[in-house]
Amino acid sequence: MATPLDPVSNNSNETTLNGSHRHSSTDSTIQERANALFQDAEILAPMVRASSTPLRSLALSYGCDLVYSEEIVDRAITSTERIYNEKLKTIDYRKKMDSFSAKVQRRMAKNNDPLPTVMRIDPELERNKLIYQMGTGESNLALSAATMVQNDVDGIDVNMGCPKKFSVSGGMGSALLEDLPRACDIISTLRRNLNVPVSCKIRLLKDDASTVDFVTALVKAGANAVAIHGREPGDESQAAAKLDRLTNVVQLLKSSSIGVPIILNGDLYTRNDMVNMRRKTGADAVMLARPALFNASIFIKPPAEDAECEGEETRYGFDSKLLLSKTKVVQDYLIHANTYDGHVKNIKYVICEMMTNRRTPTGLTPFMPIKFPGGQTINDICICKSMDHLCKIWDVSQSATVSTTTVSENNAGDLHRYDDRYFLDPEALRKEKETSENITKESKEEKKDDADASKVDDERVAKKSRIE
Repeated sequence: MATPLDPVSNNSNETTLNGSHRHSSTDSTIQERANALFQDAEILAPMVRASSTPLRSLALSYGCDLVYSEEIVDRAITSTERIYNEKLKTIDYRKKMDSFSAKVQRRMAKNNDPLPTVMRIDPELERNKLIYQMGTGESNLALSAATMVQNDVDGIDVNMGCPKKFSVSGGMGSALLEDLPRACDIISTLRRNLNVPVSCKIRLLKDDASTVDFVTALVKAGANAVAIHGREPGDESQAAAKLDRLTNVVQLLKSSSIGVPIILNGDLYTRNDMVNMRRKTGADAVMLARPALFNASIFIKPPAEDAECEGEETRYGFDSKLLLSKTKVVQDYLIHANTYDGHVKNIKYVICEMMTNRRTPTGLTPFMPIKFPGGQTINDICICKSMDHLCKIWDVSQSATVSTTTVSENNAGDLHRYDDRYFLDPEALRKEKETSENITKESKEEKKDDADASKVDDERVAKKSRIE
């Protein structure tokens, strides 16, 4: 059962019956709250399709300190209704029916399709640990979305690093790296109007000085923390992160007394990597994306008595005794997916990512073998059509959850477009997308030509009429 909720007011600091934690600017300054969130934190990065509730809760169960939502575009949030899911005890941001076209509404009604849940939050588990990452290119839209969710999250992060076409073409993601005034306007607008910390995640710019200047400007605009990914927008994911450049940039920022937490991101595949890079750079925190997908148990921390032991730099590498087997991690993930009624398409995608190192820098793949004693393969996962089938493959009871909640399959719809060929035949899928994009482009050009020709004909008719 789901109950629509009114937006939570901004002037209280109490925990409501629906699980929302209402922030107040009087309990501490915004920057103090940001420092408390980010200082010494090991963070799950925002990853499209992946950083939804099941992976976030899994990471937290292993010891992750702070989790980001997947990037969700501002307009996607503003077209939702905030609902308390009484069965799951979650806050759901669910698409409104009137946000779809009439044609789509008719199709959904015919197929009895559920309304998609754009974001699901566990207010008990994720309190003081959740950052909403926003895709945005306009300050007014950013503020509208952030205002809707700020009382259910602990911070708002602006994506300024995604180099994907869908993001850049909309003026979002890494497009903001080329438009400092617009980037700063978004940050300053959010900072002036919100009662939670505002941060951003960027990539390296063309040189270190430009990167330092960009970060400094964002902080002056009001950013309470900045995460820096050690690649430039055009870098291939299989190429190693530019950790030397990242090190220099962070050292320069810290030496300038930048005054806000700086977060490292990029190719930190072991606990050794995390410890050594923080010591080398003076960074305040680390953020993990693909390393967490490869084995989320990387967040398991060593015993307290090991914290300052000599030799820590080499103790927790790829064969760390702290790591769980990949099979165990997948099984744990499925239990969390059952708990939060994860959509089978999303769950398949994340498991396939856990089963491959296709986007890992080539120099690291020899240290990251893909071994599953049960013989599971990506093909086995891709042919699954239900959570029940996935659970059988991994020997997990579908009734197994991390709480007493009992869930039904596919309680909510899914917004993501997912194709099994993403893993089984990525080259064919890429070519098909390119062909489709070219056809769409040609169609738009033809329509423009037709419109231009029609305009010329109309002008000729009008001119002839005036002469007559």
